[in-house]
Amino acid sequence: MSALFTPLTLRGTTFRNRLWVAPLCQYSVEKRDGVPTDWHLVHLGSFAIGGAGLVMTEATAVSPEGRISPEDTGIWNSEQTDAWSRVTAFIRSQGAVPGMQLAHAGRKASTWRPWHGTHGTVPAAEGGWEPVAPSAVAFTGYATPRALSVDEIGAVVDDFAAAASRALSAGFSLLEVHAAHGYLLHQFLSPLSNERDDEYGGSLENRARLLLAVVRAVREAAGPDVPVLVRFSATDWADGGWDREQTAVVAGWAAEAGADLFDISTGGLVSGVHIPLEPGYQVPFAEFVHETAAAPVSAVGLITEARQAEEVVASGRADAVMMGREMMRDPHFPWRAAADLGVDLDYYPPQYLRSKYALR
Repeated sequence: MSALFTPLTLRGTTFRNRLWVAPLCQYSVEKRDGVPTDWHLVHLGSFAIGGAGLVMTEATAVSPEGRISPEDTGIWNSEQTDAWSRVTAFIRSQGAVPGMQLAHAGRKASTWRPWHGTHGTVPAAEGGWEPVAPSAVAFTGYATPRALSVDEIGAVVDDFAAAASRALSAGFSLLEVHAAHGYLLHQFLSPLSNERDDEYGGSLENRARLLLAVVRAVREAAGPDVPVLVRFSATDWADGGWDREQTAVVAGWAAEAGADLFDISTGGLVSGVHIPLEPGYQVPFAEFVHETAAAPVSAVGLITEARQAEEVVASGRADAVMMGREMMRDPHFPWRAAADLGVDLDYYPPQYLRSKYALR
């Protein structure tokens, strides 16, 4: 038996395997209206055809100002909800679980998409907007954000709740709260970006207050059967910043608030830090949160081979593996992984069945 290809059930949802597609920003909404296009249908649909257990959307903004770039997808209106419905229907038809990552970029919002050739914040005259954050502390090379008022923080919680409801209406079976990679919820968590002196700053309890309110609101919107995940960056890789110990504590609190599994990544809050990149370099952080918080986790980060992914799950270091770049290189990677591990999958699309034995 392969641990990687053993089904996993969270609440009312069963995943056919533990090989999941990580959120992958595409910056491909050409009308800048947050509405997913044919690109998103084919991009995400190819992973479902390829055998993944969970297919997660890119960081999808809960409000217009929550987008990373003007070309990001959103889930703040009915037009977006209707367009996502086509994507989820196809993912479901191929046996995979469609999941949506709900996000707010905070001080890292209103940026040029990577291939534009210009770095930093998009000015208002070219379709950008004023970014917001816990404090008026800029990310390197970006515009200084405006600190959110207490009332505006409450509105952010409402935006996540409304977005969660729309995502369910669009057919998503799993919701993930994005609290990683230097975006808004991570900005509140880390003392390097949160300089507030009110109930949302200072102590760990205060810095976690917004995240926990969001998790509770998303759980209420999701109801009892839909899994809710939280993605954490388990370290800022910087002295005095967010670290694995704080992550494990807050993960425990988030589990009490209704989260079911923690998607563990690292970094993204500050630039200029040394990150010791090597295969599986983030897995120890997932393992630490798993053991310390006694909670299910997924691992991600330079996991590129079937036997490597199998070891992570079989050893109990994580309950599932998220893959990004390797899935983009080969959307049918799960087929190859199954062949490498000697697993005979019974969910090949019949249109591709004649390719099955060529993998061996």
